[in-house]
Amino acid sequence: MRNKQIAAAVALATLAVAPAAGAADCEALKSLSIPDTTILSANAVAAGDLTTSDKVTRKNLPAFCRVVASVKDAPDSDVRVEVWMPNENWKGVFHLNGNGGYAGVLDYNYGAMEAAIKRGYVSAESDLGTAPATPLDGDALIGHPDKWKDWGLLGTHVATVAGKQIAKAFYGSDAKRSYYTGCSTGGQQGLIEAQYYPNDFDGILAGAPVINRTWGHAGAVTSYRAANLTPGHKLDAAKLALLTKSAVAACGAKGGGVKTDPFIADPMDCDFDAASLTCRGSANDQCLTPEEVETAKAIYLGPADKNGKPLFYGELPGSESGVFNWGFLEAPGNAPGEPGFDGLFKWVFGKTWDWRHFDVEPDMAKVDAALEADLNRAVTGDVTKFHDRGGKLILFQGWADPIVPIGQTVNYYKSLVDTFGGEERTERFARLFMVPGMGHCGFGAGPDRFDSSAYGGLQPPSLDPEHDIFTALSHWVEDGVAPAHVIATKFVGGDASKGVEMQRPLCPYPLSAQYKGNGDVNAAANFICSRTPK
Repeated sequence: MRNKQIAAAVALATLAVAPAAGAADCEALKSLSIPDTTILSANAVAAGDLTTSDKVTRKNLPAFCRVVASVKDAPDSDVRVEVWMPNENWKGVFHLNGNGGYAGVLDYNYGAMEAAIKRGYVSAESDLGTAPATPLDGDALIGHPDKWKDWGLLGTHVATVAGKQIAKAFYGSDAKRSYYTGCSTGGQQGLIEAQYYPNDFDGILAGAPVINRTWGHAGAVTSYRAANLTPGHKLDAAKLALLTKSAVAACGAKGGGVKTDPFIADPMDCDFDAASLTCRGSANDQCLTPEEVETAKAIYLGPADKNGKPLFYGELPGSESGVFNWGFLEAPGNAPGEPGFDGLFKWVFGKTWDWRHFDVEPDMAKVDAALEADLNRAVTGDVTKFHDRGGKLILFQGWADPIVPIGQTVNYYKSLVDTFGGEERTERFARLFMVPGMGHCGFGAGPDRFDSSAYGGLQPPSLDPEHDIFTALSHWVEDGVAPAHVIATKFVGGDASKGVEMQRPLCPYPLSAQYKGNGDVNAAANFICSRTPK
């Protein structure tokens, strides 16, 4: 029913939008009439520096109009939307940013929005209607099924509809092109848009997409249980570093990798066994106790039945240590004493749900019965209509990501290849770029900077397609030139001002970067994209 209401709202909004306010008349948008939508604020922002609510001072911004709106199309729905529109030199592009975790906030993407308006784009974001939830804590959504639906299926679309209508009112014309970018939950939003709202965007950049939402959260719970249910099982920072070091030593040169790389080029080709690190004498930082081996094996395995048969995806070797990696799974930042992202289990079982008693098979049957229709739509969606209208889809993910299952992303892309009749046909509209050594949506031992949009404007917006995956996407949409590779960069200490530590080409899967055999292994020019020798 709500889908029909949204479609009707789109048609009505076209008739209801006020005449063009003009680039200098931002405040006139306060009286803009769009079905189910209330304009909460419309403020002109002068050119120069601006300190946003995330306490970051953004330098040399162009003058722009800043609008915040609320979309309520169901009794308990309230999707907040924020839109930034440059006063001058708009290039006719509408750009929407995705969210992380449970969303719920409107300051998640200000860096990306800064980068976009400096390009001359309109840039928007939403809170997906989940406030007062926050990215790491969804407990506030207990008993709010309308908000679950907005988070899992509808929120991105209603934000897109409202954002485009606001931009049309401001400039007096429709956007010529529309782009979406997001990672994690944001990656899932991108797939939902391609599958269920194929006319919303011309190009979609979806990083580390959460495809099976409910089972992804089950993986977080089982990892947490493995480390915390019984004393002596938690892996400290030294043991996590040992696991990564040992896995890299065993598999770093496989999958096209270079022996000196501090990461694994393709961990799906790695058969590292944590039991090889079992202490032979007294426990120390250079070995694992039997209990710690159990934990590592359980996290590599993922959710499993009582006989140890995998029911979903586990973590891959090389993902153990670093920012947002296994340490987060064992001790998440959202609340002490409970698993990360466990809120959706409380939606089903109540606020007193106890992770200690989680029984995977019967409990997940109940969770899926209650939530999969709203939360797991990316599993069953079809991108055929997006393909047929000429849309372009770029997926990316780090090979060291432990938050979103890597195998699921790879298998999703393989399913596209099956659906569209082979790699060649699929690559005409969709490509997957896997990033060696990168963790969840960034960071890690590998080259992790390749997108000025998804990474909050950390790179200049004028980067050419070879060095910026978002620019590559727009080049593909607007000029018909598909990205043959993207150059990823690792800066010294993660700081661009300190110079480049290494660069490596990211290749469209199933190709990977292969060292030519001579020259600096930290220079991208000494690698080619080809299939990994078997």
